[in-house]
Amino acid sequence: MRVSMAVHGAAHTVTGSCYLLQVGDIKFLVDCGMFQGTKTLKELNYGAFPFDPHTINFVLLTHAHIDHSGLLPKLVKQGFDGPIHATQGTIDLLSCMLPDSGHIQEVEVEQLNRRNAHRGRATVTPIYTARDAEASLKNFKSVLYDNWFEPARGIRARYWNAGHILGSASIEVEIDMSGEKKGSLRLLFSGDVGSSAQMFHAAPDSPDNLDYVICEATYGGRVRAPLTPEMRREALSEEVCAALKKGGTLVMPAFAVERTQELVADLVEMISAKQIPDVPIFLDSPLAIRATEVFIDHADDLENGDDFRSAMLTTQLKMTVTADESMAIEQFSGNHIIVAASGMCDAGRIRHHLKNHLWRENSTILLTGFQAQGTLGRILADGARSVRIQGEEIKVQARIRQTDMYSGHADGPALLKWLANRGEVKRATFLVHAEEEGLAALHTELAAFRGNDERIIEPKLDDVFDLTADMPVLREQSVSRRLQPDNVGKFDWHNDLSKLWLDIAEELEKAADNKARNVVIRRLRRALENTSDK
Repeated sequence: MRVSMAVHGAAHTVTGSCYLLQVGDIKFLVDCGMFQGTKTLKELNYGAFPFDPHTINFVLLTHAHIDHSGLLPKLVKQGFDGPIHATQGTIDLLSCMLPDSGHIQEVEVEQLNRRNAHRGRATVTPIYTARDAEASLKNFKSVLYDNWFEPARGIRARYWNAGHILGSASIEVEIDMSGEKKGSLRLLFSGDVGSSAQMFHAAPDSPDNLDYVICEATYGGRVRAPLTPEMRREALSEEVCAALKKGGTLVMPAFAVERTQELVADLVEMISAKQIPDVPIFLDSPLAIRATEVFIDHADDLENGDDFRSAMLTTQLKMTVTADESMAIEQFSGNHIIVAASGMCDAGRIRHHLKNHLWRENSTILLTGFQAQGTLGRILADGARSVRIQGEEIKVQARIRQTDMYSGHADGPALLKWLANRGEVKRATFLVHAEEEGLAALHTELAAFRGNDERIIEPKLDDVFDLTADMPVLREQSVSRRLQPDNVGKFDWHNDLSKLWLDIAEELEKAADNKARNVVIRRLRRALENTSDK
């Protein structure tokens, strides 16, 4: 019996997690995530799946983050009708996250189509709607941690606490190979491995004695200083006080799930302890507000759950649900803090607040998590002097700060320790869910630790591996690659064009007079004409 694995996401990039396993006639997915980052990557969300959804028997889902779960409504819409196995925490979060994702797509496509109509371009349709997302929720089936279950004959699965977000799991899969007189084949999908500094979760745990490990490498090579909750609040208080001392606003882009809840809990605690000024905290994300309610419902399952419940009742916290309430924040004149999604600044209400504050010298933007290549958050983190938001040029005069104290991902040493605790991996370790730098760093460290470089694999998008032999064998592509490897996880032409517009505008602004501006324009025209001639 042949066992194969196709890597259809999170290959040399941190988003789009999706693995297709085929065991004889059975096909199943581990995760079905949405691509984020450059427009080239995000266009994959609109294209056809590299497999037929009708043929998928079931899905094993590691956790609720959209880069792991965001294409599940599309999968159901296009014909999948099997169970999606997930923990109850994950299901409860996705009951609000997936409809919110569908709503965002509807709104953004409506805005895009309005612009396309003005430009004479064709209209587009959402990947899925809020109604499609609601319909997909019927497919979810709850599983317990540490309990074996059999999603198909000859295949067992067990979920382990990954310590990443509420309900997150690493998934152990055991495939009966007795017909081949080989016992069983044991795989472990790490999902996202949590940081030891997590506020709400115990340290991650997983089994050993494995044939294959598919491990995330998001923060490979990065080393964080030891961090206690007190140290984290102290460091955050310095950032907050420095921002508010300027007399302006602190804007904190944050992922709606887990990151927002941790940040708000710490901000409230610091106000109570008089570590920071007593200022209003605006939580401006309908999704984050609904996710917070899920966290409150699950508080008994969280470490420090009672403290979290209390923090969410404080009068300093202002939850803005409606669009009008969100827009009204702009009228607030005193010091205040805005926490809004999305964490990478590429969707949601945060873009409105950035348009409002990036040009203000007394405002501070504090990035609180990983910023994928090509996202607005990454462009700001890399020091852009101007950016384009929804077609509008914004000069960056605010202070741009970044911290990974609240990252839900293990750093490089913690990932290496997690892998070491799995013991000897008999056949191979696949490194996924990372950009080039993180992959290379963890690969080097793991090879030095294990002394077996050829058993460490960095798969490319849409690679298919035969897992039956003693070493995985890369098979010929059954489908054509949706993107060539060189186009994955890097800036694309959309990013380059946006930067070119900004550079042209800056050169014209710097020009001494109209004559000098005309010289710049003529040079650009000649360059275009030379390109056309070729």
